[in-house]
Amino acid sequence: MGSKKRESSSMQESGVDKVEDKQQENLVLENGGAEPSKKRIKKEKKKKDTEIPPESENVNDTNTASPSVSAQKASLNSMERRKLRKLVDKERHKAETKKIKSTPEDMEVEPKTDGNESASTSTSNSSGGVLPEFHIGVFKDLAAVDASKREAAAKALVTDLMKVQSAYEKLENKDDVEDKSKLEAEKDDGLDNCAPSLRYAVRRLIRGVSSSRECARQGFALGLTMLVGRVPSIKLDSLLKLITTLLEVTSSMKGQEAKDCLLGRLFAYGALARSGKLTEEWISDNNTPLIKEFTKCVIALAAKKRYLQESAVAVILEMVEKLSAEAVLNHVLEAPGIQEWFDGATEVGNPDALFLALRMQEKVVDFKYGKLLPVPYNKSAFFAADHLSNVASCLKESTFCQPRVHSVWSVLVNNLLPDVVQDVDSASGLLSIKKHKKSRKSSSGEEDLERNLLCFCEVAIEGSLLSSSHDRKKLALDVLLLLLPKLPASCLHIVLSYKIVQCLMDILSTKDSWLYKVAQHFLKELSEWVVQDDLRRVEVIVALQKHSNGKFDCITRSKTVKDLMSDFKTESGCILFIQNLMSMFLDEGHSSEEPSDQSQTTDDNSEIGSVEDKDAVGTLGTSEFLKSWVVESLPTVLRHLKLDQDAKFRVQKEVLKFLAVQGLFLSSLGTEVTSFELQEKFRWPKSVTPNALCQMCIEQLQSLLANAQKGEGPHAVASGVEANDLGSYFMRFLSILSNIPSVSLSRVLSTDDEKAFKKLQAMESQLAREERKSGLSMDASKLHALRYLLIQLLLQIILRPGEFYEAASELVICCKKAFGSSDLLESSEDDEPDEDGAPELMDVLVDTMLSLLPQSSAPLRSAIEQVFKCFCNEITDDGLLRMLKVIKKDLKPARHRNPDSEDDDADDDLLGVEEAEESDEAETGGTVDSDEQTDESEAVVGVDSVTAELPEASDDESDEGMDDDAMFRMDTYLARIFREKKNQAGGETAHSQLVLFKLRVLSLLEIYLHENPGKPQVMKVFSNLAQAFANPQTSEGSEQLGQRIWGIIQKKIFKAKDYPRGESVQLEVLEPLLEKYLKLAAKPFKKKKSASNPSKKKQSASLNRYKMMNSLAQSSTFWILKIIDARNFSESELQGVCDILQSVLVDYFDSKKSQMKCEFLKEIFRRRPWLGHRLFGFLLEKCVCAKSQFRQVEALDLVTEILKSHNSPGTDESASKKMLKSHIPKLSNLIKHLVTNMPEKQSRRADVRKFCGKVFQILTAFHLTCSFLKALDPDGHTACESQLGETFLSLKKHED
Repeated sequence: MGSKKRESSSMQESGVDKVEDKQQENLVLENGGAEPSKKRIKKEKKKKDTEIPPESENVNDTNTASPSVSAQKASLNSMERRKLRKLVDKERHKAETKKIKSTPEDMEVEPKTDGNESASTSTSNSSGGVLPEFHIGVFKDLAAVDASKREAAAKALVTDLMKVQSAYEKLENKDDVEDKSKLEAEKDDGLDNCAPSLRYAVRRLIRGVSSSRECARQGFALGLTMLVGRVPSIKLDSLLKLITTLLEVTSSMKGQEAKDCLLGRLFAYGALARSGKLTEEWISDNNTPLIKEFTKCVIALAAKKRYLQESAVAVILEMVEKLSAEAVLNHVLEAPGIQEWFDGATEVGNPDALFLALRMQEKVVDFKYGKLLPVPYNKSAFFAADHLSNVASCLKESTFCQPRVHSVWSVLVNNLLPDVVQDVDSASGLLSIKKHKKSRKSSSGEEDLERNLLCFCEVAIEGSLLSSSHDRKKLALDVLLLLLPKLPASCLHIVLSYKIVQCLMDILSTKDSWLYKVAQHFLKELSEWVVQDDLRRVEVIVALQKHSNGKFDCITRSKTVKDLMSDFKTESGCILFIQNLMSMFLDEGHSSEEPSDQSQTTDDNSEIGSVEDKDAVGTLGTSEFLKSWVVESLPTVLRHLKLDQDAKFRVQKEVLKFLAVQGLFLSSLGTEVTSFELQEKFRWPKSVTPNALCQMCIEQLQSLLANAQKGEGPHAVASGVEANDLGSYFMRFLSILSNIPSVSLSRVLSTDDEKAFKKLQAMESQLAREERKSGLSMDASKLHALRYLLIQLLLQIILRPGEFYEAASELVICCKKAFGSSDLLESSEDDEPDEDGAPELMDVLVDTMLSLLPQSSAPLRSAIEQVFKCFCNEITDDGLLRMLKVIKKDLKPARHRNPDSEDDDADDDLLGVEEAEESDEAETGGTVDSDEQTDESEAVVGVDSVTAELPEASDDESDEGMDDDAMFRMDTYLARIFREKKNQAGGETAHSQLVLFKLRVLSLLEIYLHENPGKPQVMKVFSNLAQAFANPQTSEGSEQLGQRIWGIIQKKIFKAKDYPRGESVQLEVLEPLLEKYLKLAAKPFKKKKSASNPSKKKQSASLNRYKMMNSLAQSSTFWILKIIDARNFSESELQGVCDILQSVLVDYFDSKKSQMKCEFLKEIFRRRPWLGHRLFGFLLEKCVCAKSQFRQVEALDLVTEILKSHNSPGTDESASKKMLKSHIPKLSNLIKHLVTNMPEKQSRRADVRKFCGKVFQILTAFHLTCSFLKALDPDGHTACESQLGETFLSLKKHED
């Protein structure tokens, strides 16, 4: 009983702290220390008062009780033992007291201070010699967090104790020193040949490794390791006994206290193993039993708790590394309990036993490690499927140390994959890329490596871990990450197997998954692994896509594959990737053997890449879907690639050849054809390629050619080198393959299509010759653009048979007409129109392009835009009108108006449009008689905006000068749309098709405006676009269409750097436009009778449209006036412009319907002062007789703006004075009227006074004060003095 209490008391130094982390379990022995808390010291002292013998009361460190209870007392009961111990202690205390009194040379020991041990010990013998000082304060630093501080403390501790021990060994009478030493150094601790300070330090270090305070465990273990290794006097057997005694776990200990003792023993054993003491012991005595004893103690300790096993194995391996193979075989492996540990490992699933066996066999091969290792051992036998199945239970149980990966996996990976030295390209710093050919093995070692890796992945990873719990799935991914650093790129397909990829997709498809972040981390590490090696990148992309049927990014909702594909930086990497994609398409690689459940339940429309024809892709099967991804990915490799032009052209050629072979041709003799002219073999899949895939290949081929044309820039034409012209290379390639007897087009063409196909081939060849002859001329650009249009049209004929042969024939004729060389004019006569008065060449070209636009693909539209850009300077007015007709076309028929009907709103038919469903007497948001001007935000809600429709007359005018054939060609597609409209079910489709057609034509018009901003035809384009924008069907039917028209008008017309000017700009055209837009700017915000209580959404839409129309009217007015001003018309010619503005001002003052903004009129006068000068007198008169006082006061700002223009810098002062003097009577009459009839509202009265003050200032500046005062009658003088006061009096002073 007493013994247990004393042992328990000795363990109270260990604080109850958190569970030790993995570093402590793995014996990070070189750091640490421990100190007891004050509270625990008091508790220990209390216990010692009743249990510790009296001789220990004077001991310095009160943390330890004597474990010296004799074994012979075991037969006594607890009460008798206690009585006997008290009696022995009493006698011993008396003897010690007498000895101390009779000896004057006492060893002085200063007690330990509160937490700061600064005391030192000194010992003297009878001859007067003194032992060196031992500073016990170093124990505190052993627990420091700073590792360097702990190391310094450990070194100081060992240095002091070595000096003490050296001096102690030289003493003659050691017993006297021992008797006087009271540092807990018991006689039976086994350290008989050690100095008292050393014995105390050893005991304290052993107790310290059990403390969880700060880094005490690490520091005290480091001190123990260094001390035991440097001091030979410390015996190993004594240490083993002390560790067992001082750190014994008793039944009275609670959980954390017991755990501290267990971890303390583990660290203490680790310190012994690391110190090399066991090796010294075996060298001195080959038959020593201590190695077996040590091994037995460690194995016994490992059996106590699961978390101790791996660290215990690490302790044993620490010892084994320092021993010879003989010592390991005869001592370690013969230790009691270790063989049983090996034998039962596979049954219970002990990964630590497997770990130990794998490491031990490196030193001792001829030993049977139970069923853990094959006999005889070799890697192939160990990694065989049968053996891995036997140890699978051990591998499964290795998850207990999560999130850390068990050490056994690192050993397995090291045995599985030898260290691979990869070549580094010194020039680029990138890992060298070598072609991977699976059919060739460089050596039998590679075969063994692949076989072992395959068994390991199938049995250990997929069979044992992947099919089990989440913890084991996580472990599987962690183990794969361990494989990556040493994994050859050629073996990646084994690691990223079907089951692994499916597991990743299952996890990443749900963000709420417990393993979601684990899978994300795995992909991140995988992406970093491929950063500097394109071969790795290719293998990863191929594995992910092959096992997911091309849907990895789609299912996982990530951009993993897309990002990997965008990071190719070298030509060799791109070529390697393209070759692998081709192999996937041709089924040369091993396709996924199991169907993907995820791919069957995932929307096919969300796959990575941009697939134009979603319906076609949706009809593809699983393997075809993977092939479709291959086809889409081939051109996208070039998207982010930054190479020089030659290297990029070589990559483009590889892609082009593959797409052309798979999309355009079929082989009638096998799946492989050799072209002797190209010196290359071409392959097809064993199974027939579906039509949908062929179409996709052609579409991607079109995109490749279009991107090549855009990326060429001017260098392609300038160089004139056919080798770098992808279009020329394609046509040559097409011609060569077409001439091979066993190769035919993938689709049988009709007679018309075949004829057009051959015409396009011949014309492209002729244009290419002409382009090379043209050099750097403008014709070279036109020829180049036409060639690519011919190529795109050729592919479109194969893609959509029967739809484009007519347009192809017309385009060929245009090419012949445009470039009339003798070579181009040689053709059959049936191609040439014989009629006199044939349409203009550009009209036919425009009609042909318009007929191609509706059903054309994006690459074909791009080619059309390039041709239009080259020829837009030559577009005729008729051709331009045909394009504008499409923009103004509407599915709804225009309503006919009765010419005999007359109503008050006839003037409201602006821009050639009419009002829809409006009342004859529209209600405005406010009247001119009201005190406040109606703001846009105060307008009556629920009123529709300006609604209008195109009249028939505008369409008829645009059709003038067109013959029947031209009309038929232009209206072919429009007629089909109207036929679909008649069918009720196809109405929405017809409308969307028309909108799409209009958007494509708008792109051409935008190019025209960009290239010809100063041509007079811009006026015609502007007028028609404005009418289309004003049409409510345009904005209501498609918001995108309305916004596009608005953007073109604003950016390409109003804000263009140039504008129409010159003699071709006629005032007869400008004046009607000016009048229309001024009236539109004054148009009120009206409401419909049927919309008495509309929704807020409709109210907001109506108001927004009204604001846009008002903005259009104002901007148009400014733009038209700018053109008129730049034209420098004569004063007589400009009178019509003034009359138009004057009529608008009349409505502004007199009409209730006019909502003209005063700020808009001010801006007109500010920008065009000559208009204000001409209308100044009229404006003065209207201000006097205005019906509305509000408008009268508001118009004063217009008068002020005109007066400012006279006084502005740069004006002719004499002319301005003359003009002002002529208007003095009207000006004085206006001021008299204002001051006589002052407004009632204070704000308006202030505006009047402000206006009068500005007028007086300007009159004073021009010295017209006298003239003004003379013109002002006496009543006016009186009224001015009364209302204006000091302002008028100061004016009169200037007269004096």
